[in-house]
This record gives sequence, C-alpha cells and structure tokens, in this order.
Amino acid sequence: MSSTPERVHVALVYQSLLGIYGDRGNATVVMKRLQWRGFDPVLTVVEPGDPVPDDAQVYLIGGGEDAAQISAVRLLRADGALNRAADRGAAVLGVCAGYQILGRTFTVGENDDLIDGLGLLDVTTTRGPKRAVGELLGTWSGADGEARQITGFENHGGWTARGRDAEPFCTVEHGIGNGDGTDGAVSGSVIGLYPHGPLLARNPALADHVISVGLGGRELEPLDHPEITELRRQRLAAVRSTR
Repeated sequence: MSSTPERVHVALVYQSLLGIYGDRGNATVVMKRLQWRGFDPVLTVVEPGDPVPDDAQVYLIGGGEDAAQISAVRLLRADGALNRAADRGAAVLGVCAGYQILGRTFTVGENDDLIDGLGLLDVTTTRGPKRAVGELLGTWSGADGEARQITGFENHGGWTARGRDAEPFCTVEHGIGNGDGTDGAVSGSVIGLYPHGPLLARNPALADHVISVGLGGRELEPLDHPEITELRRQRLAAVRSTR
C-alpha cells in the first residue's frame, strides 16, 4: 500500500491587486515542480478581504501599480499572517511591488508619499534617478554555494537600499535591480526580487530554492526536463545578446 503524498500548502496573495506581468505563473511553477516530485500541493488564492492562511509553507506576492500596492500593504499589515509566517520560517517571495511591500518603507506617486511596509526585509525604496525597464541578468548562490544565473524583466521606478539586516539576493550583470549593482534582498526565509517573467518560470533553480526554504531547507530530488533547460538556455542567450 503506497504512502499518502506529503501535502504542501502554497498561498498566492492578492492576485487581483498584485498580479501584473504574469506573476501568477510563479504559483503555477511551484505547484508543478511539487507535483513532479510526488508531493500533494494545495493552492490557496487569497483575494483582498480574505484572511491569509496561517499554515502555508510558501507565500507568493507579485507586482502591481501604486494604488494596488498601497491597498495591499495596508490589508497585509492588518492581517498579520505574512509576518507570522516569516517568524515560523515559511518561504515568502515578493516580486517587484511585492518586494517593496516586504521592506520597511517605500514611496509612491509624484509627491513621493512614504508608505510603511511589513518590515520583513531591512530595505527602503525611494524614487530612482531613472526608471528601470528591460531585461535583468544576475548571479546568485543557493544553499550549496553554487553560482547560478537569474533572468527576468524589470519595470520599476523605485530603487532599493538595504540595511545591515538584509543581504542582496544577487549581483547584477545587466540591468538595474536595486540600483547599486545588486538585485533583491534576503533575510531568513524571506526573499524579495524585482524581475518578472514570470520569475520562477525563467529560473527553475530559484523555484526549487523557494520550495526548499518552505520545507525547512530540505534537499529536493533533481528534475530532468530538457525542454525547460533548452528554453532557459535560449532566454539567457537572448539577454546576453542585448548587453
């Protein structure tokens, strides 16, 4: 008699507010990569007004425009579940506006109104000297220390400065990212990055890293999908050709 597959709960947070540039695809990728490994993934799509679940292992937040970003962060501060999730070591991934929301503060609008974030990452975001639009190529290291490349499409006006309690997620070879030669930030089980694409579809090793973090750092069995490897090779080649 076969054993029951291990259940993994994934929460996609405020898709209707924070879902531009196909960021919902990050949830699709996480679910498929769990299924391929024999897990029983369960996806909860959380919309504004719904409580954010307290028992998920992976939380995904996408990008959105200023008004949506402000509404989302106010609701998430009142809800508190993402902060509790980070405290217990669940994986929390924020992309673009989601990344800024995870930080301490960010500014929006022509008047640079200062908005409080969730404080899960020691970063602050302010208007940059120019808008970051285009392909981003960077290098990051997983738990094993192996260097990997990361690719995606960035489109953001904010530039992000890290405090002493946040490490950059990757160094930038092409693009702007945080604006200082790095992109993203990481603190414990919380990761923020700027690129879309969707991000995890373009970067399967990053998807596995997020899953591993959500499972307490568990090592995952490798997957062999040649078509994904080839698509990634083509994407990286296309980005390098623009440099």
